[in-house]
This record gives sequence, structure tokens and C-alpha cells, in this order.
Amino acid sequence: MRKIVRFARAATVCALVQGGAVTVTASEVTHGVLNAAAQLRLRNGSVKSTNWSGYAVQRTKGTKFTDVAGSWVEPAVTCTGGDQYSAFWVGIDGYTSATVEQLGTSSNCDGTTPKYNSWWEMYPAEPVSLPISKYPVVPGDTMTASVSVSAGVFTLSISSSRGWSFSTATTVSSSLKKSSAEWITEAPSSTSVLPLADFGTVGFTNCTAALSHRASEPISSFTANGGPHAITMASGGRTKALPSSLNSSGNGFTVTWKHA
Repeated sequence: MRKIVRFARAATVCALVQGGAVTVTASEVTHGVLNAAAQLRLRNGSVKSTNWSGYAVQRTKGTKFTDVAGSWVEPAVTCTGGDQYSAFWVGIDGYTSATVEQLGTSSNCDGTTPKYNSWWEMYPAEPVSLPISKYPVVPGDTMTASVSVSAGVFTLSISSSRGWSFSTATTVSSSLKKSSAEWITEAPSSTSVLPLADFGTVGFTNCTAALSHRASEPISSFTANGGPHAITMASGGRTKALPSSLNSSGNGFTVTWKHA
């Protein structure tokens, strides 16, 4: 029976996998919400989670997010043995809600072999992986992604400095909260969080979001609910991935791998 790997809903990410590799394929990997069960809000506005690292911002009263965008340079994973996983994406929702509208790339280790791909997802629906033959992802490529919504239609777009681009539009229920925007490095999970691939350091740039009736603004502009929130990935007393402070323009940061 195959294991379905999910990018951590709260009910499935309470413990780190212990002993032995859990093997999955790219088609079995999904991406999801912040692990709220293990979330720890710190006095300085930062957050700890077992599955996310990066930045999240929340809406102000009476508004909803209509756009999020950002770029990153695809990192090369170091694969020394065992199966490990990582993903990099932008999205709307998922920080304090049960859905995520997102797209991005993955850098995984199949034993000692690195594997890279791109995908989009309207979580909790299953993800859609883009064909590697048409949409190759190679370390060093600059990936640019955006998620926008208008009149109930979500448009998810991603492009590569390699020269390709992809976009899809999906009509969804008006019940989606559109309550947060994120720029995230994520560890997937099966019945628990899987080992995080050693991606070194990934840099996010040109990170912006827009609320209804407002133009796009950098991460630093979103101060609702004590934001913007820097999210550290940690489990079992170990820091797994650590975000930097925002750059001087307030629209970029790095995330550094610390532990599987």
C-alpha cells in the first residue's frame, strides 16, 4: 500500500519520522497548511512550525488578499543517502485557514539522486505536477510565481529563467478566506513530517502581496496581527530551517537549511 505524502495538515505532523527512510514519488507529494498544532507565536512576532519556514502576512479587517508574488533561485540539494524532501512556493491562505492556493517547485533526494520539479495546487485538492520534459527545473534557475484571484477565479502562474512559463485558472467557492499570503520553504509529511532535504540556502526576492482595493506592496508593509511573521521550522528541539530578516527593501529574505 503506497504512502500518500502531504505537506502537513495539523492532524498529520505531530512527530518527526524516526528510523528508516519513507520512500515516496513526486506524484505522491502534496503541499498544505501551516502546522497550527505545533505553532508557537513568539514575543517578537515570529512563529515556529514543524513544516514551514519563510514569511506569512495577514489581512486587515474588511479586506482580502487578491495577489501574492515572489521569485527564488532554485537551490541544489545535497543528497548523501536516504529520501528527503523540500518545496519552495508562494500562496494565499493556509496560515490560519484550512485551504492553500499555491504553486512552486520541489528539490528532493531519491537516495543520492537529486530530483527537481514544479507543481500547482488548490489544497486540499490533489496537486498537479508539471511535466519535467516541458517545464524543466534545474538548480540556479530563477523561478517567478504568482497567485491572484478576481471574481472567484484563481490564476496561478510560474515562469523560469530557462524560458518557459505556465498559467492555469480555476474557479473556486467564494468561501475561501483569502486571509493570508505566504512565501515558504516547506517540508512534506506522510503520517508525520519527513526529513527535510539539505537545500543549503534559498533566496526569495521581489516578494509582494495585494489586499482588495490596494496595489501590491512588499512583505514589510503588512503589519496586521503583529506581522509580518517570520516562520522558523523546528521539531524535537532542533531548528530545521531558519529565515533571515527581511532585506532593506522589505521584499526579500533567505531561508537556510539547518537539519533534516
